[in-house]
Amino acid sequence: MVYQRLLFVYNADGGRLAGLKDMFHKILSPATYPCSLCAVTYGATSMRPEWQQFIQQLAVPVAFLHRDEFVRDYPRWRTHPLPAAFAAAETGALTPFIEAPEMDAADLNGLMELVRERL
Repeated sequence: MVYQRLLFVYNADGGRLAGLKDMFHKILSPATYPCSLCAVTYGATSMRPEWQQFIQQLAVPVAFLHRDEFVRDYPRWRTHPLPAAFAAAETGALTPFIEAPEMDAADLNGLMELVRERL
């Protein structure tokens, strides 16, 4: 199947205050941090360079949404476990691409391998 884009959804809300709270949570208590996607693709303050380079080299565009943005834009998916990645078809329809348990189990290299395998 040919995808129009990949959409990665963080299990964290957007915004400056939420970002600061997440940053401190990730540093002070990484074992209880609820967003494995954030944990493996971001350092304390910015996206990991190897992840950034990886997504830039993919054959499809990649977009990212926070949980609150995803629910706003795709209310049908509001109960879907996050973090997750979705493939978007030309029609705009989403299909699960990487589910939360897979995301939770992957380190950065494992996540990149999952994306490669499924594309």
